Amino acid sequence: MSSPLTVQATRGLRPSTLVLPAGPWLTLLEGLVARFPAISAATWAERCARGLVLDADQRPLPADHPYQAGLRLHYYREVADEAEIPFREQILYQDEHLLVVDKPPFLPVIPSGRFVEQTLLARLGRQLDCTTLQPLHRLDRHTSGLVLFSRQPASRGAYQNLFRDQQIDKVYEALAPALPAHTFPLWRRSRIVRDDQFFRSRETTGECNAETRIEVLDAQGPIWRYALYPLTGKKHQLRLHLAALGAPIVNDALYPTVDDRLAEDYQRPLQLLARQIGFVDPLSGQPRRFTSQLVLNDATPCSRSHR
Repeated sequence: MSSPLTVQATRGLRPSTLVLPAGPWLTLLEGLVARFPAISAATWAERCARGLVLDADQRPLPADHPYQAGLRLHYYREVADEAEIPFREQILYQDEHLLVVDKPPFLPVIPSGRFVEQTLLARLGRQLDCTTLQPLHRLDRHTSGLVLFSRQPASRGAYQNLFRDQQIDKVYEALAPALPAHTFPLWRRSRIVRDDQFFRSRETTGECNAETRIEVLDAQGPIWRYALYPLTGKKHQLRLHLAALGAPIVNDALYPTVDDRLAEDYQRPLQLLARQIGFVDPLSGQPRRFTSQLVLNDATPCSRSHR
């Protein structure tokens, strides 16, 4: 019979980590309920009983284990009745070190909030029977296109350094309203900070920390096709920069205003695509460039990703 940990691994899931803070709680269960008030005591007790809460040595901990500040926990997240996201990812390239995938819209890259199994990481882990996958960068849930994964912990740092040192060339495409009053290529430079609403960003005064080069690929009709070259990597930078110019990306549910219904409308995906990514491979020294196979279309979802 498979152990709970083996079952979690075959589902493509990996544990989250928590270091217990100081507090007045007597048992592990009390501390977990205080830390995660949205999860009931009964749910945490049941997870402990199934061996899904572990110490740093991967030993299951019972719910009545004495509370210890500083104790490092590993726990598996679960979401009851998690709905399937009706779009499919596509593997474009893989070798022993690297995996390149086309991510469809609405699919998160990693578990977060109400998404655990319906994430790109979990789906790929199950499909490839691989528990060592780790994304080298992120796309937000509504953006489509290329995501790179590391397959081997031993070579992961070499690829992560490319992103850290800004040695990656990225090209995005977007559909957005026409900007006939502007001259292209256009550079948008601004200071971006986190908004009071934690899931958004905003521009503010001060020293520039975000820069995007914008070109026009197709200027036919009221909706133009743009190529976007992010020279920095602030959260929602491309979405925010186009919205600030008066051309919010088609079907953007966050900028300039929040639209919760649009955020979950599978018939109207955000028209932003991570089209190309290029770099010099740190292991072989050879240039690499990958291109998404998805297509933006403001009338229908991405044609290659809808099942």
